[in-house]
Amino acid sequence: EGMALPQRITSPPEKICMEWQQGQRPGAGLLNLGNTCYINVILQCLTYTPPLANYLLSHEHSRSCQQQGFCMMCTMEAHVRKVLCSPASAILPGAVLRDLKCKLLRQFFFFSFPSFRGELLNSFLVIGEEFEYGRQENAYEFLRCALSAMQRACLRGCCDVDISSQTTTIIHQIFGGLMKSRVTCLSCQAVVDSYKAFLDVSLDIRAASSLTTVLEDCVTPKELDQKECFRCIKCKRKAAASKRVTVHRAPQVLTLCLERADQRTGTKISKFVEYPEHLDLRPYMSDTAGEPLLCSLYAIVVHTGDTCLEGHFLCYTKASNGLWYKMDDEFVDSCDIHTALGQQAYLLFYAR
Repeated sequence: EGMALPQRITSPPEKICMEWQQGQRPGAGLLNLGNTCYINVILQCLTYTPPLANYLLSHEHSRSCQQQGFCMMCTMEAHVRKVLCSPASAILPGAVLRDLKCKLLRQFFFFSFPSFRGELLNSFLVIGEEFEYGRQENAYEFLRCALSAMQRACLRGCCDVDISSQTTTIIHQIFGGLMKSRVTCLSCQAVVDSYKAFLDVSLDIRAASSLTTVLEDCVTPKELDQKECFRCIKCKRKAAASKRVTVHRAPQVLTLCLERADQRTGTKISKFVEYPEHLDLRPYMSDTAGEPLLCSLYAIVVHTGDTCLEGHFLCYTKASNGLWYKMDDEFVDSCDIHTALGQQAYLLFYAR
């Protein structure tokens, strides 16, 4: 449909395993080393992304990586292995540790490798020049930077890779999808389609009360204003037109950002936006016919604080044992799905 086929497949989709290959209790919490909660929540959400964790635990990337120096994929592989496969995976609940009030136990169970943690933090800070140690940063920006760094690591060593082939890496195979933009001439009904690859979707929640209403609004055709002049190829002149954006190819893992910063006023949007445990993507696809495309919620990032420029990030994740946990830096506490669904969510992670 107007899209070029990739000249090469850098990572076959058959390598993706959406189900956890083994069920276990949650791994380690992460110490906050000075306003690093925005890093911690993203690391935890990525660690509990089943297809990514399965791939990283297979050591496939590191076995063939020839990169000298920093490699984001190798760094993430080491991190996930440390968190999920260390003695800290036999972690005591955070509430128990707080009751014990034993600093030594807390350090051992939650993160028994502080030197690795410090090296890891330094590595993550180099992936984006905008991040500064000790300063409060945005978790969504770090997520995008981390995915971009992993994508670059997957392409390193591949010369002259065309754009279509770049969307066949393991990162795009997991997080990537295609958006379709259809512009329709309101005079002659001629259409022009274009496509854009994405790794995450940002949503305007100012007028919404639920995630489904936001998504419904996104796929509703909207008339272009006069600043977006459309020259119809059939009418041979500028004409009024409407634009509709749909998901053309759904990702295996859908990452959604509920924009909490009001673009007009800069203030934080603190209202609750309802989101489901299971989401059907079919109504928002280019082709709405066919079987439902069901996704299940497995991770949530929450921002607390009065403004978007300060505050604290924590997350809720679903571990490989099927149970939900609240992860607030080094503290890991069990919770239920109702608690997870009742948060003022900032980032939502859904897996097919």
